[in-house]
Amino acid sequence: MIQRTVLIKFAETTTQAQLQEIIDRFVALKNVLSGIVEIHAGLNIAERSKEYQVVLMVRFENQAALDAYTTNEDHQAVAAFIRESGRIDSVGVDIVL
Repeated sequence: MIQRTVLIKFAETTTQAQLQEIIDRFVALKNVLSGIVEIHAGLNIAERSKEYQVVLMVRFENQAALDAYTTNEDHQAVAAFIRESGRIDSVGVDIVL
């Protein structure tokens, strides 16, 4: 199993409604992609890393599922919406569980 975790930093002009829409769209990927074991997303409440407002986490069955996710058009649409909503920076990591 592989877990991808992404922290995303947004512009000050990004609204709470936009952040929630990002979370909702990301979680909805569970319904359209195979190979996803779990998917979670939410607003970061940690004080030390508060400049990263959104946390996305997804667990995949295997590397093939992660590879398919990366190029999937539904995932790409969510990524485009994240950029359009004022993404400044992101940090992503993948770990084998």
